[in-house]
Formats: sequence, C-alpha cells, structure tokens
Amino acid sequence: MQDHILMNDGAVQSCFSADYAEARTKFIAAAQGAGAHLEHRVLEGIAGALGETLATDVALLGTADAESLVVLSSGVHGVEGFCGSGCQVALLRDPALLGLARERGVALLLIHAVNPYGFSHRRRTNEDNIDLNRNFIDFAQPTRNPAYAELHELMLPLQWPPTEDNARSIAGYIARHGETAFREAVTTGQSEFADGLFYSGTAPSWSNRTLRAILRSHAAQRRRIAWIDVHTGLGRCGHGEKIHAGLPGTTDNLRATRAIWGADVVAAWEGDSASRQVVGHAVSAVFAECPQAESVGIALEYGTRKATAMEALRAEHWLHRHPDAASTEQRAAIKQDLHDAFYVDDDEWRGMIAGQCRTALLQGVLALGR
Repeated sequence: MQDHILMNDGAVQSCFSADYAEARTKFIAAAQGAGAHLEHRVLEGIAGALGETLATDVALLGTADAESLVVLSSGVHGVEGFCGSGCQVALLRDPALLGLARERGVALLLIHAVNPYGFSHRRRTNEDNIDLNRNFIDFAQPTRNPAYAELHELMLPLQWPPTEDNARSIAGYIARHGETAFREAVTTGQSEFADGLFYSGTAPSWSNRTLRAILRSHAAQRRRIAWIDVHTGLGRCGHGEKIHAGLPGTTDNLRATRAIWGADVVAAWEGDSASRQVVGHAVSAVFAECPQAESVGIALEYGTRKATAMEALRAEHWLHRHPDAASTEQRAAIKQDLHDAFYVDDDEWRGMIAGQCRTALLQGVLALGR
C-alpha cells in the first residue's frame, strides 16, 4: 500500500497546531473531509485560554455495527494533546489507511482532546487539577499515598525557583529512600492534596464521565476493541514506547496486546517501562464500559528533548497555586517550558511520531480486520 505520509512536502507538519483552538479547527475540518460522523461534547461554563469553547470532539468512521473498533485518543494529559491531535489529523488525511479500514470492516473512533481544558491552558491536569490517568478508580477506595504527604510541600515550595535548602531536602529524601521510591511516591497518584501533583480527585471528573459516555455510545456493541492513547514526556526523544494499557497483572491481556503491536510492548507493572505503574488510567474505562468485547490497548509514549518533565511540572503547579506571585515574563517562561517538556517544535520529531502512530494504527486495523 502506498504510504500517504510524505516527509518532504509538509503534509505531516501541517497536521500539527500552535494552540488548542487551531488543533480543534483542524480536527473538525479533517473529520468532515473524511466523511466522519462528528460529535461535540462541550465543557460548559469554562472558557479556553483564548476565550474559545472547550470540547471533547469525537469522529467515527465506519458503521455502527462493525464488530471491530480501533480507538485513537489524544489529550488525556492536556498539554500532551499537541502531539496526539497531530496524529489524529494525519490519520483523517490519510485516504490509504482509511480505505484499508473500510475494506477490513474496522470502524475508527477518534477522541480529540479528552482533557480540553488542560490542552487549551497548557496544563497537564484538568479544570480541577486532576490528573485524568489517576481518576478512573473506585472512589469508595481513594488512592492512599502517605509517602506523597511527606513530599508535597517540598515538591511545591512557596517560591520558584526553589531554594538550595529545598533541593537539599529532596536530595536527602532520595538518599534515604532511593530514586525509585521517590518517583513512586510522587507520581503514583494521591487523593489528599487537591492542589498537589498527580491528584486523582475524589469523584469522576467531567472528562471521566464524558469518555465513558462516548464508549457506551460507540463501543458497547463491538466484539473487538484496540485502543491507542497518545502520550508524551517519557523516554528517548522521538521514540514511541508502547506501554500496555490493560489492567495491571493481566498476563493474558498483555500477551494479546503483544500479538497486535509486537514483542516490544512493555508493561509498567513488570518494571519494564519508562513510566511508573499508575492506578486509574483512562483506557481502563473500556473494561468496565465494554465487558462484551475483547479489548486491548497501549499508551504510545513519545520522548521529547527533556530528560525529565518533573521540574517543568513542579514549576507549572507552583504557578497554579500562586498565580499572582509570578511576573508576566515568568508566567510565560513556565508555560513555555511545560509545553517544551511534552512537545518538540521540530519537523523531524513530528515526522517520527506521526509515522510510528500510523504503524500502530495499521497493526490494529490488520489484526482486527476480517
């Protein structure tokens, strides 16, 4: 099959956007051009950074009764939507891949900007400071993470940049407990500090409820579902690590996932991934909402030029907690640094990530198609 992605004509580069409003416009136009059925699930009462409407937009290609469905989602972690949106627009502008899906009887479901607030305002979290990949939990059993309580004020000090004493205190914690324990304490998720890092929330967020409703509308009758959830910020620059998005410890599901996407699918719960294992990731909703289906999924995690996004996240959370403490220049610098931690404004990087996403989509379509 002829490859639609041409690296020398700007086709891929034009799929990406400078802000959420542009990304949404491109997605809707590309979906309309591809003949997709479109839905707009609006986040009421909250405006975007430019005053624009915020919404999770849904494009369905293929029939409602197709037994197989491939899902491509973007922006679970808002600012990471710059990458995922570009991949979705590239798919919608790819007639060869869309034609293959039709021939194989595979429906495609594109969920654009799962977290539109974070995408627009350049936050990883949502309008309630919730990390959506920690929010899909049983709220009768909130995420208890006592280790985070010891680190909360150290990670989010009163002033930014942090003092030398702050850096020494964090280094002392790592010396006592180890780097792995430090990362797990900070990133696993926590439900006690609503203004803290990796906050799970204490109830299902708007995005949680919206994503579940989308699945009930478009996936509840499917027999086979393969989900690719695009993320950025971890791993080697430009490389898409394929992280198992099934439930932790489900070895049969991991085996089925590798049968589609290859032996290089890694499982955070086995300690093989650049990511730590988290509780309550968004893709897990498919197992609750679509129990009739054989479901598999991956988080396609692209590395950027930042060795770690942690300092950028700390700074942006500090800004969120102390919005009046920063000058206009410092605010702009913090927001730009967060953007750069999760996106590389470079044509070569964009080409790499779009190509790898296309390969993952092809694998999904070929595996599920008749």
